[in-house]
Amino acid sequence: MKIFVTVKQVPDTTGKVAVNPDGTLNRASMAAITNPDDMNAVEAALTLKEKYGCKVVAISMGPPMAKTMLREVLAMGADEAVLISAREFGGSDTYATSQTIAAAIDHYGLDSEDIIISGRQAIDGDTAQVGPQIAEKLGLPQVSYAGEITMDEPGRLTVRRMLEDGYMTIRVQTPCLITCIKELNNPRYMTVLGTEECWDKPLTVYDYETLKDHPLIDPSTIGLKGSPTNVYKSFTPPQKGAGVMLAGDGREAAAELARIFSEKHVI
Repeated sequence: MKIFVTVKQVPDTTGKVAVNPDGTLNRASMAAITNPDDMNAVEAALTLKEKYGCKVVAISMGPPMAKTMLREVLAMGADEAVLISAREFGGSDTYATSQTIAAAIDHYGLDSEDIIISGRQAIDGDTAQVGPQIAEKLGLPQVSYAGEITMDEPGRLTVRRMLEDGYMTIRVQTPCLITCIKELNNPRYMTVLGTEECWDKPLTVYDYETLKDHPLIDPSTIGLKGSPTNVYKSFTPPQKGAGVMLAGDGREAAAELARIFSEKHVI
C-alpha cells in the first residue's frame, strides 16, 4: 500500500509578491515555503504510515529548487519523493497542473489499495481545484475537506468531512483521493535523525522526456500553452487607512462615533 502526498512550494505571501509580464508569479525573486495545507496532508500520510506500515511518496511539480522542500518532507518521515520539473510544464494553471501530476502518479504506479492525499488548497492560488482534478483525471473517487481519516480495513476508509454547518461521514474504497483541512492535525517537525536519513532516501526527477509518452501528456494540455485560464491582471491592493481609537467612557465614545458617522453620511 502506498500513499501519494502532493506538496507544493509556494511564495511566502507575507513578503513582496512579484509578477512576470505574462501574469505568472516570479517565484525566483521571492522566498519560498511549503504550502501550509500540504503540511497537514503530509502529517495525515505519516500518521497512516505509522498505523498501517504503508509507503509514503511525496510528489511535487515545480522548479529544481523544490528539491529542498521535498528533502524536508523526507526528513519528516516520507519514504520517497518525486519532483516533476521541466520548462514544458512551466506556467501551468490548475487544469494543466493536475494533468501533469496525474500522469506522474500513474507513471509511478497506482495500485488498488493506494491513496492520494492533498492539502485543501494552495495559498498562491486559493482555488482548491488541483486535488479534485487529479482524481477526475485518474478516474478515482474523492472526498474533500477531510477532518478525520480512519482505515476500516485494507482498501476501505472512513472520512469525516467538515462542512459549513456540520459534518458528513463517508466511506470510500481505494484507490481514492482525499483533500484535508488544517483542523485534521498538527504537522510534526523534522527530527535530527530524519535530516540525516533524508539524504539517503530516493528523490527522483520526472522531466518532459520521462512523461511525454503518457496519454495525459500533450503539448496542448500542459504548461502555459495548455492552460485554459490565465491571469488577466495582478496588483497589490491599496493599504487600508489607520483606524481611530475613541477615548472616554461608553456613552462619550458612542456619541463621538455617532458624530463621525453623521459627518460621513453613514447615518
